[in-house]
Amino acid sequence: MSAKPARKSAHAVAATASRKPEAAMITDVKAIRARARQHIQDGAITSSYNADRGTVIKLLNEALATEIVCVLRYKRHYFMASGLMADAVKAEFLEHANEEQAHADRIAERIVQLGGEPDLNPDVLSKRSHAEYVEGSDLRDMVKEDLVAERIAIDSYREIIDYLGDRDTTTKRMMESILAQEEEHADELADLLDGWTGK
Repeated sequence: MSAKPARKSAHAVAATASRKPEAAMITDVKAIRARARQHIQDGAITSSYNADRGTVIKLLNEALATEIVCVLRYKRHYFMASGLMADAVKAEFLEHANEEQAHADRIAERIVQLGGEPDLNPDVLSKRSHAEYVEGSDLRDMVKEDLVAERIAIDSYREIIDYLGDRDTTTKRMMESILAQEEEHADELADLLDGWTGK
């Protein structure tokens, strides 16, 4: 038989209720205000930013190149798709191309917020991209190559997220959001491959 918990007296309950909750202390508000006025040209990047900006910008430019290469590959596949299943698959290619473009835009905006420049130089995009630009020989091969590229992006974006940790939570949240959509793309492409009949 278990003992009933002891009831608090009315006095103890009243004392607890009248006690003010501890205030969360961030730091001296006056100091935060003063720091905000210093280096105002840095925009959103304040002295509390803990990541190495140069490294983050480099990683984001690699992710940007990956997204641009994926846009180009999906667009080619969209225009080149032919065969019995082409209409359904083309719609998927176009949707993915548009979503990858949106990812690229978000990444480029973040690079600028960090004080960097988005590197869109066509001569080096494919060299910096984690994913490869593979044209594919037929519709099924195109789906397979897009799935491979999504899997590469998933792993490399996870590594970027792990690197960022708590040092740059804004970039981390952005990359987590992009990663979630890349995982959806991979799942959709895997479903297409699973349902494939013939070549």
